[in-house]
Amino acid sequence: MFSLESLFCCLELLIFSIIAGLLGSLTGLGGGTVLVPILTLFLGIPIAYAAGASLISTIATSSGAASAYIRDKITNVRIGMGLNMGTTTGSILGSLTAAYIYSHNLAWVIYVIFGIVILLSIIPTVQRGKYEIPDPRPPDWTTRVFKLYGSYYDKALKSEVRYWGVRWWLGLLIMFFAGFISGLLGIGAGALKVLGMDWAMNLPMKVSTTTSNFIIGVTAATGSSLYWYFGYIQPLMASITAVGVLIGAMSGTRILVRITNKQVRWIFLAILAYLGMASLLRGLYYGHVISIPIITQYLLSVLFMGVLMSTLYYIYGIKMRTVNNTVRGGRNG
Repeated sequence: MFSLESLFCCLELLIFSIIAGLLGSLTGLGGGTVLVPILTLFLGIPIAYAAGASLISTIATSSGAASAYIRDKITNVRIGMGLNMGTTTGSILGSLTAAYIYSHNLAWVIYVIFGIVILLSIIPTVQRGKYEIPDPRPPDWTTRVFKLYGSYYDKALKSEVRYWGVRWWLGLLIMFFAGFISGLLGIGAGALKVLGMDWAMNLPMKVSTTTSNFIIGVTAATGSSLYWYFGYIQPLMASITAVGVLIGAMSGTRILVRITNKQVRWIFLAILAYLGMASLLRGLYYGHVISIPIITQYLLSVLFMGVLMSTLYYIYGIKMRTVNNTVRGGRNG
């Protein structure tokens, strides 16, 4: 019989899952990238089971968000299908590697890798932060052969956005690595998938995030089958998180079409900064490399996010705006 405490835990799990799904669908990260650290950092759930629940939830996120984005014609299904080859192959290898790590009590390594991967993702994302729509590049042979182009109507900009994808081979390589990380960490690895399309293939941010939402479901389905085989999926936990993430993801799709690419990128960066630092500190703590109390780790992660976002806002918000105004003033003069 369910006790009041169990009911409260389920409710808590559902609320956190809704938040994870909302943020995951907005940024293309997938619910798992947000859900795994939330379950482990805030609820104390072992990372192996959090990763298993996350993979199931990621399928739910992908199903809910991707269907809406395809309906709005923002997702590029052709590009997504072409990149799925890399993610599924990587996911199988990553899941087998994770099983080895968990069986040898090396879970802290997962936290550290997770933190480093997320923090490194910030660099190329920041470098493209000044663009609302990427500068067009001439189509290469992959564009011509695989027809990697498209268009969508941007409600925030009130205009039709046309784009061309480039360097499919580089995108596929990054997708393989993203699939490996997905299987290893039990997440959608949307951060890497978005980078593969945003940075490597020069696609608009909204196309990258929505196509990432489409891809992560296939990747997660591959990884979750192996996690189920190894016993890392708790059915009740996975069910609750899947429902919560799906609710959050459906809400996120209604918000995304109304905000700009730059606003999506700022949200993306803030989440990466906090989760990356929090996971890195937790991994080093579990590995007995540092002895910082848990509450201090939260505060340090928030501080890092605040300092980073303030610095970026100064550089790309205030400073760049001042430079642009000066240039315009000079031209006018």
